[in-house]
Amino acid sequence: MFGKTNTKRASHQANGLNKSRYQDQYQVGQQGIGTTSFSHSEPSKTVQERELKESRLALIHREVMATIEPAVALQLSAEDLEIRIHDAVDTIATNHQMAMGVRDLREITHSLIDEMLGLGPLQPLVNDPEISDIMVNGPKQVFIEKQGKVFPSHITFRDEDHLLSVARRIVSKVGRRIDEATPMVDARLADGSRVNVIMPPLALDGTCISIRKFVDNKQSLQQLAASGSMSVEMAEVLDIAARCKVNILVSGGTGAGKTTLLNAMSFSIAADERIITIEDAAELKLQQPHVIRLETRPESIEGTAHVDQRQLLKNALRMRPDRILLGEVRGIEAYDMMQAMNTGHDGSMSTLHANSPGDALIRLENMLMNAQANLPLLALRRQIASTIELVVQVERMADGKRRVVRITELTGLEGDQYISQDLFSYQYQEQDHLGNLHGHFVSTQQLPKFVKKARYYQLDRQLKSALGVMG
Repeated sequence: MFGKTNTKRASHQANGLNKSRYQDQYQVGQQGIGTTSFSHSEPSKTVQERELKESRLALIHREVMATIEPAVALQLSAEDLEIRIHDAVDTIATNHQMAMGVRDLREITHSLIDEMLGLGPLQPLVNDPEISDIMVNGPKQVFIEKQGKVFPSHITFRDEDHLLSVARRIVSKVGRRIDEATPMVDARLADGSRVNVIMPPLALDGTCISIRKFVDNKQSLQQLAASGSMSVEMAEVLDIAARCKVNILVSGGTGAGKTTLLNAMSFSIAADERIITIEDAAELKLQQPHVIRLETRPESIEGTAHVDQRQLLKNALRMRPDRILLGEVRGIEAYDMMQAMNTGHDGSMSTLHANSPGDALIRLENMLMNAQANLPLLALRRQIASTIELVVQVERMADGKRRVVRITELTGLEGDQYISQDLFSYQYQEQDHLGNLHGHFVSTQQLPKFVKKARYYQLDRQLKSALGVMG
């Protein structure tokens, strides 16, 4: 069955076997406003037909996997593996008297290739550039996020064992394991996508997999403004702030676009600066020639000690950086970040999970208190007020679009309270019948404190013009 294949190669190619693997595999169909369904190549299939297809696929899968060794599959070229599996499926279907068309034969072949080399049923979703998040809630429930909105998918797993085997394959590729002793794992795929897996007994309804896909779509501030994420004037102010080495904190919820905005602001950093990025999962893609990318390391199967952001941050300070970009501050490394910003590394940037600029400062306080419990709150607030200059709030709104909703300057302390002023805000107006939000970005026309830095870089007139400040 798995002998030489050269004699069949021409006929396979003539039948279109080697065309785009996922052409017509599934499509999006509108079912009224705001609802989208995902299906395989024949959206009209009944439940019974899908169940029959799944049972047939399970039988073929068992026989093919019993025949071809995974080690052999890894050594074959993609074309040879596809032809061999195609021939095996064709033979098995004939032996079991299964009526199978060319399209079904091709789909089953591709499904088996995904089982051997990819992420099984999830591979088509991983390959779809329009899908940003994949959420598996047990073997029979898969959701996707597309254009900022979450929809159910018709893709399922055969059973919990099938799902768990895919989860184990994902984490094993990065030297991790998932079992009852280690039921939660954070990992990163080869393409940079972030993955979280949690299994029973912690996940009551079956293994859950959350994939945040890495999108290598480097957008500038101007491009974000053109897409409606902010106004042109806001983009210009953030560009000037980054060029003038203002310390910036980007705040927002999960999936709000914090890393995208941080990456966009990095375009404004001068090419002659030495930049060090520190992340849990490397996502930042800087354009400058002098960039050092550092990534944390989790504990491996062999028990290799993990390296966290605080250790990397301390080491980065010994590497003579001009700026440090911390992908996300979430713990005691906040103290080291503040020290770095206060010791000659102006223009450093980081992101933080919070719902408003005020909440971001409170979260930062809590992190600093965990790192330095002996320091009084007033001392911590003074340190924050003298270090953080801008807080940029981003939000994924009800229509799925990501917007910069506030740009807030922190100017100091009055007593024990922060003094801040908004430079820009997003003013919501209405939501139309299609679910789209309408509003506008408004400048408060306040002159920021960092105008002194802008004057040093001869950018003060530009800054005043973007803010609508006269004189």
